[in-house]
Amino acid sequence: MRRPRLAITLGDPRGIGPEIVAKALRTSEVRAACDPVIVGPDDAGVDVDESVGTWRPGSDEGSAGQFAGRAIERAVELALDGKVDGVVTAPIDKHALLVAGYADPGHTEMLARLTGSCTAMMLASDRLRVVLATTHLALRDVPDALSRTALLDAARLTNDALRAWFGIASPRIALCALNPHAGDRGRFGDEDDTLLAPVAREAGLYGPFPADTVFVRALRGEFDAVIAPYHDVGMTAIKVASFGEAVNVTLGLPFPRTSPDHGTAMDIAGQGIASPASMVRAIAMCARLAGALEER
Repeated sequence: MRRPRLAITLGDPRGIGPEIVAKALRTSEVRAACDPVIVGPDDAGVDVDESVGTWRPGSDEGSAGQFAGRAIERAVELALDGKVDGVVTAPIDKHALLVAGYADPGHTEMLARLTGSCTAMMLASDRLRVVLATTHLALRDVPDALSRTALLDAARLTNDALRAWFGIASPRIALCALNPHAGDRGRFGDEDDTLLAPVAREAGLYGPFPADTVFVRALRGEFDAVIAPYHDVGMTAIKVASFGEAVNVTLGLPFPRTSPDHGTAMDIAGQGIASPASMVRAIAMCARLAGALEER
């Protein structure tokens, strides 16, 4: 089987994205896994070392956001045109993206808009897989956004991905509760009884189970994935369990997209000390997912 061709963006050029991409490309694992295409704001084939050289911490925020946003748009164009088999994105600065004129709160929402897709964010490691039913929202906005449709979409996308990409014929998916102790029969909120439990029955999910136990049960092998009702409860679990080893996978796109599980780390940018481990894993997983799609 041929090696997949992957578009790789550099993220916010003021952060560690260009450094970890350059380091990842020199590893034997990445060289064996794919044919990389480094994507800049206007064209493919960017020289990653040249891109690093003109950006430093403190550079203009709006220009950096424009660089990062346009590169994402270009990578999506290449994927939709069939010129690459998947996309791997280095970390972006969400505020820089906003300053540059992009209203999208993050990669996941931007990719959904550019492709017209219903998407969900999965963080996956060898130990745990977590899918977010809602993503980048203020905590006070979560209960209104956590609708039956959002939960059912997350369940469908998770089930499809586990089958198609991870080769799990009968996925076991748990639903994490919204409230402490899953509401304790309404004492701490009734959403788990009135919304999450009916959706779990309808979608064939297990739960809802309290957040303080469901991820432990998944880590012990009881579930193949956990759907989390909001960003931090899911992200905290996966990062405590597998920081630096997890990969962000966007579900629902017409092509595989992955990214590292960390941010821009501007405090260490330009020092040459950033670890490429999560980027290497993101590239390897994107290549593996693209291969799984081709085999189908």
